[in-house]
Amino acid sequence: MEDRIFYITVFLSSLLAVIIAFFITSIIRYHRRYVRMQRERITAEVRLLENERKRIASDLHDSLGPLLSSVKLSISSVEVNDPRDQQIIQKSSRHIDEIITSMRQISYDLLPTALERKGLVEAIKEFIRHLGREEELEVRVYTMNPIALHPEQDIHLFRILQEIIHNTLKHANASRLDIGLRKENDELLLLVQDNGQGFSVEKAREHSRGLGLKSLEARTDILGGTITIRSAVGEGTRYYIRVPRR
Repeated sequence: MEDRIFYITVFLSSLLAVIIAFFITSIIRYHRRYVRMQRERITAEVRLLENERKRIASDLHDSLGPLLSSVKLSISSVEVNDPRDQQIIQKSSRHIDEIITSMRQISYDLLPTALERKGLVEAIKEFIRHLGREEELEVRVYTMNPIALHPEQDIHLFRILQEIIHNTLKHANASRLDIGLRKENDELLLLVQDNGQGFSVEKAREHSRGLGLKSLEARTDILGGTITIRSAVGEGTRYYIRVPRR
């Protein structure tokens, strides 16, 4: 009788263990699938956003730009004798100049032409100059060797650095940001470091600032690379990014 109770107890314990293991395995699989689906969704959104940026920048540069220039030329060619009419024409011409300047800036923000003409490093330096925030943040860019990448890698790395620079200006309260790029075998290594106040990476992921971190991770995923963010309150922030070269 005791042997029978023992075997029943062992059987029930084994069955319970199998059920628990099944549920744990199911939860782990569900969590992994959920994380994968989240990453795929973010990746798709990033790619869609980049395509839309490219399309809008192209429309601004190729269509609206020449059209506004033509309108300005037409207005400037109008001959009037009344001084008040001349002032109106001059004022309208200045407004068109301002619109063209603003449109070029928007087009540059959407898709920096320096990326295609000069490559990633020069595009980043030009972006820093465009910011005009040197008195707030000194940004230094270092390269150990020539950097030549695929155009898609260029745009995603540019957006990654753009996001980091904006985050540093907005949150870090830093006076210096160092950006280092280096080729190593078949990889591009990117190290970005600031001397700011630092932050809790885990807490940032849980709040609104985590959206910026997710964007960095999504773009790194698209490139097939890895990103490591190390930061602590009062100790600044370091971003380590490794991307395989195509």
